[in-house]
Amino acid sequence: MQTNPFTELEFSRLGAGQVAYLRKVKTDDLATSFPALPPMAPGVELWALFAANGDPIVLSDERENVLVGAQEHELRTVMLQ
Repeated sequence: MQTNPFTELEFSRLGAGQVAYLRKVKTDDLATSFPALPPMAPGVELWALFAANGDPIVLSDERENVLVGAQEHELRTVMLQ
């Protein structure tokens, strides 16, 4: 049996400030990640950039805008499906 060498807190900080992930999100699911957003039409797909620990950074209808946001924050991006 293999044990995890990281605590949950250490694992959540892995890549902090260096790595972010990019994925499509639907407006229906944004309230939890982006609580300050005004109400949006349901079912619309947008692009979101999240910090390694899951904190939201950038939201846009254009993938390129999210990538520019990552560059501005000097983050390496990965894409999640």
